Amino acid sequence: MTIFTEALLQAKEQVEEMIAGRLREVERIVEANQWKVIRAFQRRQVSDFHFAGSTGYGYNDRGREILDEVYADVFGAEAALVRPHFASGTHTIATALFGVLRPGDDLLYITGRPYDTLHKVIGKPGDGTGSLQDFGIGYGEVPLHPTGEVDWAEVERSVSGRTKVIGIQRSRGYDWRSSFTVEQIGEMARRVKAIKPDAIVFVDNCYGEFTEVQEPTEAGVDLMAGSLIKNPGGGLAETGGYIAGRRDLVDLAACRLTAPGIGSDVGAMLGTTRSIYQGLFLAPTLVGQAVKGSVFAAAMFERLGFTTRPRWDEGRTDLIQAIQFTSAEHLIQFVQGIQKAAAVDAHVVPEPWDMPGYEHPVIMAAGTFIQGGSLELSADAPIRAPYIAYMQGGLTYAHVKFGVLTAVEAMIKKGIVKLSNIS
Repeated sequence: MTIFTEALLQAKEQVEEMIAGRLREVERIVEANQWKVIRAFQRRQVSDFHFAGSTGYGYNDRGREILDEVYADVFGAEAALVRPHFASGTHTIATALFGVLRPGDDLLYITGRPYDTLHKVIGKPGDGTGSLQDFGIGYGEVPLHPTGEVDWAEVERSVSGRTKVIGIQRSRGYDWRSSFTVEQIGEMARRVKAIKPDAIVFVDNCYGEFTEVQEPTEAGVDLMAGSLIKNPGGGLAETGGYIAGRRDLVDLAACRLTAPGIGSDVGAMLGTTRSIYQGLFLAPTLVGQAVKGSVFAAAMFERLGFTTRPRWDEGRTDLIQAIQFTSAEHLIQFVQGIQKAAAVDAHVVPEPWDMPGYEHPVIMAAGTFIQGGSLELSADAPIRAPYIAYMQGGLTYAHVKFGVLTAVEAMIKKGIVKLSNIS
């Protein structure tokens, strides 16, 4: 059965021939990360009895304890806290920040305004929601230089005696900028320490895990956090997040997640342990599948005349592929096309809506087995100029290709693109 037109399939073949060398580079990263994960499992002598669930307080849950150690090894960190009790990446990041900041301290983001869902976590003084600023924690941000780099002159002016945490967002979020590589983040950490040696360098690592052979905590970062329903959960973790870094800082975050005096010593895993372990094992390969899909998407849309970031032949440090459209209608058509390619909820037609935590209406395509699981093929966008869609994930390269071709076909039918324009 032929699913797509012959002309569209020919375009697919042309794109795949063009990107073949780039895909081989992705495979080399997959291989290095897969071996690193296996070695961490072996070092900690992971056995099947570690997969047993725990209930109640979860005292002496050896599987949970070893899981923390495996994550720490994989990320080159002193310690890690890996729990299904984190409801989202935002919850995980908030736990880390509340864990290490105290009233009178300042948080300074040096990579511009952070992702939309953190705005309410930061909050406003006296807002009554229990935000950082409601607790007397100051906040500042340094916009990126027009070149897309950190504005170090402004950072030096903004750092004060109160500055305790320097925040870095690795991924582009909803910004038309390049995501920061681990090498760049390592350089940021070095420069921050030169300005204020006792500052804690924190990284929001969401979407970045296993896209490079090194993680930020291996490059000088003190603390980082991420979501298990993104890269490291390998499509199997049903919920959760992780915090990794310096032991003293991870311990503080653990006390925030549970309570002082309890920290990481409790927390029943409730049958999630096996899927979190197995998801981590699969993560390097599945992240590689998603990255291949992003390369394919960039190449296809570039050849159709659209602007993408990153371009297909550029290095990658996260899953996100940004594609710029010319109108809200075109953006919506693309996102709806991605939804049509899903194995789950393909019959659902996404529409923009006022999503909690976001400042503009957002449209999301997410036909996923795990709700919000963005290692699975998904796409979303705020409905605002310049109309950029952010595609990410894909548990298999074949599915991402199917999604891209389905979206292109839908756009052809609407007269938005013509295959005759392909260059």
